[in-house]
Amino acid sequence: MLKAKSLLLLFIAATIGLTSFAQDTGRKTISLNDQWQFSKEGGQVEQVNIPHTWNDKDVLDDAPGYYRGLGIYKRKLKLDESLKSKEIFLVFNGVAQEAEVLVNGRSAAKHIGSYTRFIVPISAYLNYKNDVIEVKANNRFNEDIPPLTADFTFFGGLYRNVSLLITHPVHFLQTDNGSGGVFITTPQVSASSASVQIKSAIDNASANARKVQVESTIFDAKGNSVTRHTTALNINKNEHKTITQDIRSIPKPELWSTENPYLYRVVTKIIDVKTKSVIDQVSNPLGFRWFKFDADKGFFLNDKPLKIIGASRHQDYENRGNATPDALQIRDVELLKAMGGNFLRVAHYPQDPQILEACDRLGILASVEIPVVNTITETDAFTNNCLNMQTEMVKQNFNHPSIIIWAYMNEILLRLKFSNDKPRQQVYFDHVRELAQKLDSLTRKLDPSRYTLLVNHGAWDIYNKVGLTKIPMLVGWNLYSGWYSGVPEDFGKFLDRHHKELPNTPFMVTEYGADADPRIRSFSPIRFDKSVEYGIKFNQVYLNAMLSRPFVAGGEAWNLADFNSETREETMPHINNKGLLTIGREPKDTYFLYQAYLLGKPYLKITSAHWKDRTGTADSAALTSTQPVQIATNLKSAELVLNGKSLGVKDAVDHIIDWQVPFVNGKNQLRVVSGSQTDQADINFQLQPFKFNDDQIPFKNINILLGSKRFYIDEKEHQLWMPAQPYRAGSWGWIGGDPYKGTNNRITYGSDKNILGTDNDPIYQTQQVDIKQFRFDVPDGEYDLALYFAELVGGETKEALAYNLDNNHKKEVAEQRIFDVLINGTAFLPKLNLAADFGYTTAVKKTIRITVQNSKGISIDFNAIQGKPVLNAIQLRKIY
Repeated sequence: MLKAKSLLLLFIAATIGLTSFAQDTGRKTISLNDQWQFSKEGGQVEQVNIPHTWNDKDVLDDAPGYYRGLGIYKRKLKLDESLKSKEIFLVFNGVAQEAEVLVNGRSAAKHIGSYTRFIVPISAYLNYKNDVIEVKANNRFNEDIPPLTADFTFFGGLYRNVSLLITHPVHFLQTDNGSGGVFITTPQVSASSASVQIKSAIDNASANARKVQVESTIFDAKGNSVTRHTTALNINKNEHKTITQDIRSIPKPELWSTENPYLYRVVTKIIDVKTKSVIDQVSNPLGFRWFKFDADKGFFLNDKPLKIIGASRHQDYENRGNATPDALQIRDVELLKAMGGNFLRVAHYPQDPQILEACDRLGILASVEIPVVNTITETDAFTNNCLNMQTEMVKQNFNHPSIIIWAYMNEILLRLKFSNDKPRQQVYFDHVRELAQKLDSLTRKLDPSRYTLLVNHGAWDIYNKVGLTKIPMLVGWNLYSGWYSGVPEDFGKFLDRHHKELPNTPFMVTEYGADADPRIRSFSPIRFDKSVEYGIKFNQVYLNAMLSRPFVAGGEAWNLADFNSETREETMPHINNKGLLTIGREPKDTYFLYQAYLLGKPYLKITSAHWKDRTGTADSAALTSTQPVQIATNLKSAELVLNGKSLGVKDAVDHIIDWQVPFVNGKNQLRVVSGSQTDQADINFQLQPFKFNDDQIPFKNINILLGSKRFYIDEKEHQLWMPAQPYRAGSWGWIGGDPYKGTNNRITYGSDKNILGTDNDPIYQTQQVDIKQFRFDVPDGEYDLALYFAELVGGETKEALAYNLDNNHKKEVAEQRIFDVLINGTAFLPKLNLAADFGYTTAVKKTIRITVQNSKGISIDFNAIQGKPVLNAIQLRKIY
């Protein structure tokens, strides 16, 4: 069956070669995404489709590192001999990160860089019988290729679309840094008129001189021709020429803006003078707009002030790595628009062409940057690769009206080299500054119409000292006050400092954010607890500070969606949780908050509706448990109704309204109303008895996190975990000890280590240290009890994340910890030594069935032999 399918595909390809050029209307582009054979170096061969990465699974396992090496892709190509008179190219939109393309065993091209397109002429290598395409891709570490280090995963593979391009011998140039050969600018734009300049590079690969016409037509959004310009051209064999067409006045153009992203289309044709036939044709978007950044007043689009608020984006997707299909790429931009955002920072590298096309259509302003992140290598090869990447980025994306900024460095002084050798460090700083200046100068030369941007982290003094704030036209600051360092209120102080000390330099906040694991909730959110609620508070402070300061051009949340970072551990290992969306693109409460701040139409949303399943202890003897519920809105006030009963009208504060809601056991219907706006949600609540002898609330099961003030939702096993409480007679709780607070001054909440052997890391990342006892005053019966442990101190010392700016990371000294665990006076786990018996940061779960009789309940005692006993979590289920 597979063989028959392959023959059919080859027949289709042959048919294209025979018939598609009957009318000779120009170029043909044919997808080559199917029928590839792939193998790692020395590995087994498998059949794959493009986009493809070999790192979609190994970046998520518990083993440190992931495959960074050679991957080989092969594909047969059946072309009819009638195509010998054509020019044939392979178009690769993204290969990570070193690529060599071979045709029939002969090297046709090499390319460096994971994130830009390259086009390979292959006519000279074809036999038109049984051609074989081979791509050798390598994502190994190479000190001469950026990025060197970064807080994202360097996926390998042929991970963007591949196509075959067939053209006439006279065609638009395809060998200029992956560009399309046509560059469009708008030298003058106003509401009354606009001018357009079109530069077209024409290549003649035929054996004869040719007379052609280059015809450019501008069409409006309805397809009507607005103007046409034709230029005669004589071009010799094996020559390429560039012509410039000036269209001096288009009256009253429809302007492109974020509210009205009106797109014209420029169709440029090469027409054979003799036959009058079109021998090549390309289409490009055209948007009429003008813009400026002002150091005092912020950003202006078409002379109207516009506060830039949006997000940055990484290109990977849940369980797919970077091999993300077109539809999911486009959906990201649609989600940003639906959030009310008007800006996309394409970070930290150029991304799929679909992204900027969507920005053009939807009215999203954009910046794009090359992946010079954290550090540089002081070699000519590294510098040249950076310059080549910048050239490719600008030329390939030149015609997108959504782009207003080209960027080239991100947090380049984050990981300081030569800290113990100040003279050598100064030499390094000089090289960094020289590279920045070269990139900035190159960019301004390639495209004088847009701004240049260099992005710094919040180390004000060093960036000014090295001189990096003086090079670009626009400065970007990545600020995490209240996350990596300090408190959220420091953020506004930093903004004011820039305006005071660099009063003539416009700037944006290019990153800000706090981790928000969608499985973690808290009623008393604090830094590093990873709760959604802390993310809400954090983003409120930042949005208020930026919106209230006209001199702040805008800000981009980090990040639009959670993304893969293999070296991270934390509550969801290998994932950076700062996204407003999950890695599977489900909205978090923070996304709803942005809608409340940014949408221009009435908005009302029960943000806590995402927390559909809750648990909690009854309020005293009541049959309810009172917990907060949040509503995000851009309206002044709203009323909340629970199970048909009003809980009152409240005013919004910073676009959030909080209600204390008395949940009943089972289904709870919430409805919020403000004028004609409504929203509703059903919350399933598992009510725990205040005391176990309360017959009105029968006890079923309870899952408790020790040393924690957060709730955890185990989505896979549908279990709800709640914070522990001190022991209360007739109920349950711990006796003795204190919450684990880490071994350095930065982490004050649990551990951020990857817990081996589990996907439920938050269950094991907090614990009660020096615990004496845990009690359940349950009535007589049969119960299943589970105790959860993990040794959080000791083990391999790993490099601290450079982003933790106040991190006093030091080698942990593992203490000897041995203790007995007894249940109702009987030994259960004698001489338990977690590190020796199971290993460090390893999930340990021990279960037992208990018969409770004589009204004794359940007592778990922890008797120290050496060191301090610990307990991470506990679970009790009644059998009968």
